[in-house]
Amino acid sequence: MKVLITAGPTREPIDPVRYLTNRSSGKMGYTLAGAFAHEGHSVLLISGPTHLDVPANVDFIPVETAADMHDAVSKHIGRMEIAVFAAAVADYTPICVEPQKIKKSGDTLTLQLTRTADILGSARHAFGFTGTLVGFAAETENLESNARDKLIRKHCDLVVANDVSQPGIGFDSDHNQVLLVYPAHTHPLHLASKHELSMQLVEHITHLARTKRPFHLP
Repeated sequence: MKVLITAGPTREPIDPVRYLTNRSSGKMGYTLAGAFAHEGHSVLLISGPTHLDVPANVDFIPVETAADMHDAVSKHIGRMEIAVFAAAVADYTPICVEPQKIKKSGDTLTLQLTRTADILGSARHAFGFTGTLVGFAAETENLESNARDKLIRKHCDLVVANDVSQPGIGFDSDHNQVLLVYPAHTHPLHLASKHELSMQLVEHITHLARTKRPFHLP
């Protein structure tokens, strides 16, 4: 199958030396890309900045900002059968990027931010994607209810949710523990290395892709 995966954080520039970002290491998305490729699938990985090596036999597009990732996904998602959105995309970006380094002056600094484009939320209606759509939800509370809300609002077939407030899993860790949230049920995947979890996720996602009906706009 043809699989698109997004991974890593995005960087939203403030001035030539500063940017807004988050704690995503990209490890989950990269190991997932490697697992799909290991199982013989054709994989395109679109990633924000990380320190990770691109897995073998994976096509790769590096991006910087949320807008860059939006454009890359919109260009390539149409030929995919599966799209997995594991990237931690910035929700907001500065309205104005200063052309020179902002000098320290005064006790406070106010930044005006604007919403970034919703890449996962654009997949169905804006991009016209009808294949298997998988989102990720990194939460600190109400894990299942927040993930199910995301599943419904963004027309996903599956949301992979994890509680990043728990020590030893999620951001920067080599291990994770996730809850698979489907439209009609949930299924926990217990604590394991991200490599082991990725192999399990490939099995669940490919089974879903082979058995679901294509998405049709209402």
